[in-house]
Amino acid sequence: MPFDKLRAHWRQAQGSAGLGLGYILSPAPPAAIVRIQTNVGLLRQADAIVTVTTTKTIIREHETDLVVREARTVAADVVVLSLADPQGAELPPWTPGAHIDLILGDDLTRQYSLCSSPSKPDVWRVGVLRAPDSRGGSEHVHAALSPGSTVRVRGPRNHFPLVASSRYLFIAGGIGITPILPMIAEAEAAAADWRLFYGGRERASMAFVDELASYGDRVTIVPQDEMGMLDLESVLGTPHSDTLVYCCGPEGLLSAVEKFCENWPPGALHLERFSAKPQEPAAEADSSFELVLERSGLTLQVPPDKSVLDVIRAAGVSVLASCLEGVCGTCETEVIDGDVDHRDSVLNEEEQATNEYMMVCVSRCRSPRLTLDL
Repeated sequence: MPFDKLRAHWRQAQGSAGLGLGYILSPAPPAAIVRIQTNVGLLRQADAIVTVTTTKTIIREHETDLVVREARTVAADVVVLSLADPQGAELPPWTPGAHIDLILGDDLTRQYSLCSSPSKPDVWRVGVLRAPDSRGGSEHVHAALSPGSTVRVRGPRNHFPLVASSRYLFIAGGIGITPILPMIAEAEAAAADWRLFYGGRERASMAFVDELASYGDRVTIVPQDEMGMLDLESVLGTPHSDTLVYCCGPEGLLSAVEKFCENWPPGALHLERFSAKPQEPAAEADSSFELVLERSGLTLQVPPDKSVLDVIRAAGVSVLASCLEGVCGTCETEVIDGDVDHRDSVLNEEEQATNEYMMVCVSRCRSPRLTLDL
């Protein structure tokens, strides 16, 4: 289920009355609402003893163990894993741009874009680059996961959805091709006009080139050692009001594409980052602020050295989170009041300006009080 629809389900479930013990949305989407009633004490009322209960809301995503059906090297230092249910059951639905978590250890969780086809519900495919500066995730995937291995998976979720359009420009750098692959297939199925410009260090390092060859001259492959850098001026120099731009890749490419798209219509550019966007140095040190969790009836204090997420969890309130860097979007939370200091790499400038949602793992508050729908 797309994240925007799932969020609506969360709100509907959270606002429903009469939800009893262990209520779960059914059929189970990638995330579900569980409401647990807990007896917290007895209250004497007139001549009767009344049990006082509270209801605790716990949000859970789809999480399961999948088996590696295939592990195939598709380019230098790039392995593609095909993941399936051990019993052959269908996996939750997803849309192009979605990613999943691979839970590789107690403190080792990494996000990878799905690059298979949503029309094949029995298998999920991810491409993983062995990063030279790996913090353990990609190294573990390459060294420890092989056909027959079992891996814990959470999701999917989508903060990079393909918006309907008659024309697209897709720009990918390196392993950033992975979320673009199913987007191209969907654009093709919708008979949209599209082009892909795909750059990499060298041809041998560029995954899925063979698959892309079937699309003919709509795909431009640009290995840097043969042809130099992607010519973004020729691709993006002239804005088009009927075209959406989708880009994923290293930070240098994303920053350059952002610069070229400054004169494009608002909302034309869609980006996904694999790591946090560099932040401007703060003009002043972080300060403390009051945090109000509206539905939980809690008023808390967020000190300078703690994140909003840290304080929420310490108070025993359930919030989903994964990357803790403001990249994956798992911890997106609705804002009721407060001037949010957005520090994430998920929301674009227009979305941040609305002040409707924030990523509680990294973003803070400029005003003395922040009120969240939790």
